[in-house]
Parts: sequence; C-alpha cells; structure tokens
Amino acid sequence: MLQPKAGIDAGGSLVKFVFQENNKLHYKKYPINQLSAAITWLNITAPNVKVTVTGGKAHLIQQNFFQSAVSVPEFQATCEGARILLLEECKKSDHPFLLVNIGTGTSWYLVAGEKYERILGSGMGGGTFTGLGSLLTKNEEFHDLINLAKQGDKENIDLLVKDIYESAEPPIDGHLTAANFAKGLKVKHSAADRIAAVVNMIAETIVLLTLQAAAIHQVKEVVLIGSTLLGNDSFKTTLEYYLSRLGLKTIYLDKGEYCGAIGAFYFV
Repeated sequence: MLQPKAGIDAGGSLVKFVFQENNKLHYKKYPINQLSAAITWLNITAPNVKVTVTGGKAHLIQQNFFQSAVSVPEFQATCEGARILLLEECKKSDHPFLLVNIGTGTSWYLVAGEKYERILGSGMGGGTFTGLGSLLTKNEEFHDLINLAKQGDKENIDLLVKDIYESAEPPIDGHLTAANFAKGLKVKHSAADRIAAVVNMIAETIVLLTLQAAAIHQVKEVVLIGSTLLGNDSFKTTLEYYLSRLGLKTIYLDKGEYCGAIGAFYFV
C-alpha cells in the first residue's frame, strides 16, 4: 500500500492541505491560528502521511510536527501549482502571462512556459480587507465582511470624477474614483458603504499595479488566484471590470487558492 502524501501551504492567514486518498485529491483549509488542530486532523485522516510544505510558516510545521517534511520555496510551489491547474482546467495559455496571487498580501509573477519570476509585491490584499474592515465595521470575520460589502455603496464614501465636475461633462468616465474615502464624514454613510469602499480601494490598487506590470512585460493575460477571491463577488467584479477595460484578459482557476499546496504536493 502506498504511503499517503500531502502538500501543505502555510501562509499568513490560512493553512491549506492537498492530500490523496483512494486515488483522489482532497482539499482542506484552516485558519492559521488553528494549525495544531489542522495537523491533528491530517494525522487522523492520513496516518503516516508523507508531507511536503511551503509558505511563510512552513518552518513551524517542520519544527513542531513533521521534522522530515520536504520544504519547497513558496514562489516555486505557487507557480507550479498554477501551471498544473491551468492544464487540469483546460485553461492553459500558450503565451506569457501574469500570475497574481491575492492572499494576505499580493504577489505578481511573470510566467513564460516553464520559467517564472516574481516581479512585484504589495501589502494590499486579504489582510488589508479583514484588518481595515474590522477597524471600520467592528467585524473581524472575512465572510461577514464580504456579505456586508455586497450591501454597501462605495459612492457614499469615495469621491468620484463626476463629483468634482458636478454638472459639467467630465473628460473621462465620471464613475471612476478620484480619491478613495475622500467624502469622509461629510456625507451620511453606513458600515456596509465603508467596507464596499475598502474593496474598491484594494481592487483598484491591484489593477493599477497589474496594468503597469503587464505593460512593462508586454503580456495580455492575467491569471488571478488566492483565498481573497473566494466568494468575494464584488471584489472579482471590480477586478474584471477594470482589467477588461484596460485590454487584459482575466482567467480564474477553480481551485486557485490551493496553488501553493498543489505545487508542494507534486514536488518531486
């Protein structure tokens, strides 16, 4: 009987598992503050499991739970996992593309065939969403904040181009943001409006950095992955809206949040 195998991606917010059972891959994730419980679950589910780890907290798993675990560099695991999923989901691109991993923060990779390079990073990401969201709404739960954002209207917080020009015809789309959060306390708004404005600010920042990276490296396709996208429809809609207007094709992977764990699992 083959020894069970697992790939683990331990990041800043989540620990994600990919393991094989009965010739089928299974996926599981836990908050990083439940790491001990997650490892207990894995040991019960797959006794004597062979582990490969990646991510910023991979060393904790090696030190405290699986001393013999093989460690894979995070950038390598992420890009390899994305390439595997693109093939499995029949979304493979024959052209160089940007891989944008929106996790706690955001990383940009240039992927061309089997070559990849991390070209950019930003502190804007899911950590910004939950952290700033909790300060503005007193709610710390990711999915609660997502649902709240769907009920809000960023235009009650953000200063738009049309607000500046008022009755005059603006030279660009009047619904574009002139200044994030600029209306402040001058207008009536809700907690939902505040978190909707947070979503918009993060999305716009990621779009602008993606546009610059795409122009420098002359690519037209962007693969978006990361846990921040999961169930976050308003965030994805904003990303797609701006990226498509700027002439970039967006590709989402169904299991994109598990790219790191998948890359670790298939590491030889």
